[in-house]
Amino acid sequence: MYSAKINGARTTFGTSGLLYLNNKLMYDRTTNSLWNSFLGEPVIGPLADSGIKLDLFPAILTTWEEWLAQTPDTTVLSTDTGIYPPQNYKAESNESSFYYDYRARADTMFPQWIRDPSLSPKEEVFGLSLDGAHKAYAVKALQQERVVNDTIGETDVVVIGSSKSTGAAAYRRDGRRFALPANDASAGGLPFSLVDAEGAEWLVRDEFLESAKDPSQKLPRLDSRQSFWFGWYAFHPDTLLYGADLGG
Repeated sequence: MYSAKINGARTTFGTSGLLYLNNKLMYDRTTNSLWNSFLGEPVIGPLADSGIKLDLFPAILTTWEEWLAQTPDTTVLSTDTGIYPPQNYKAESNESSFYYDYRARADTMFPQWIRDPSLSPKEEVFGLSLDGAHKAYAVKALQQERVVNDTIGETDVVVIGSSKSTGAAAYRRDGRRFALPANDASAGGLPFSLVDAEGAEWLVRDEFLESAKDPSQKLPRLDSRQSFWFGWYAFHPDTLLYGADLGG
C-alpha cells in the first residue's frame, strides 16, 4: 500500500497489463510513467531515474473476522464498485474467484530466472527493509511462533503473527524482549498485547506499541511488505530469511 502522491501532488494509478519478474507494472495518470509495484519506483517514462519513490504504508493481510475483532469501528470497501457486479467478488478459496487457478499453481505464471529454493516460489513471506538490510519471515513460522524478537541492521524489531490468518506486523523494540502475556485474550489471532522481560504490558495498536502503564511510551510500527517468496527474493536477492525450515 502506497501513498498516491508524487512529490506531494495527488494522482491515481492504473494497471498497465505489463509484468516484470512476474510482478505488475502500474502507471500513474499524471505522467503515464510505468512503476514497479513491488518497490514503488518509476521505471519507464518521464519519471524514470528521477529518484522518486512512493511512501509506503504498513498494511496487513488478514481475515474480516480477525480485523473486525480488533477494529470494530472500521469501514469497509463496498463490493458494489461499478466495475464488476458484486457477485463477482468471491472469496479466494472459491474456485470461480479471480486468479484461483494461478493461486492454486505451485509456480509462477511466466518463467522466473531470479529465484531461490529455500522456500517454494509462492510461499507467503513478511518482509522488512531496514538500515540497507532486508529480511523475510516465512508466514508459516510466524503462525507458529506468533512473537519473534529480532534485529535487522542496527534496528531491534519484534514481529507478531496470527495462527488464524496470514496477518503479521512489526514494531521497533529498542532493546526490549517481548512475549505473549500469560492471559493472552486473542484466541490465537494477532495479539492484543505483549509483555516485556520486566512483565510490563504493551498494547498492540495500528501505529505503535503503547505502554499500558505510561501511554506516552510508544514503539512505532515499521513499514513492511507481504508477498510471495519469488517476488521478495527477485527484488532483494541479498535477503536474510527466517523460518525456512517451517516454510516448506
